[in-house]
Amino acid sequence: MSKIDLNTFNSLKESTGADFISELVDAFLDDAPTLIAQMRSALASQNAEVFRRAAHSMKSNAATFGAMDLSALARELESLARDNNLEIGNRLDAIESEFQQVKGELETLKI
Repeated sequence: MSKIDLNTFNSLKESTGADFISELVDAFLDDAPTLIAQMRSALASQNAEVFRRAAHSMKSNAATFGAMDLSALARELESLARDNNLEIGNRLDAIESEFQQVKGELETLKI
C-alpha cells in the first residue's frame, strides 16, 4: 500500500513545478531525520516544548507531501507533548519506520 497520497503529491508538483519538486523532496528528506533526532533528544531531556515543535514540523511537512500516516503519527506525538505527556512508548520508532517507507516512495516519485 502506498505511503504517499498521490493526489496531494501531484497537486504539490503541479503548483511548484516538476523541476522544483525534487528540491522540496530533498529538503524534506534531509530535514526529517533531524526532526526525529530532536524529538529523541527532547524525550531524553523531558523537554515537552522542543519535542512538540519538532513533532509539529514533522506533521506539517509530511502532510505537504501526502505522507498522511506519518503526519498522523506526528500529530499524535504533538498532542501528547502539548499536554506535557512524554509517555510515548515506542511511537518514535514507529515514526522512524514510517519515514523510511515514505522516503523510498518520495525518492521514486520526485524523478
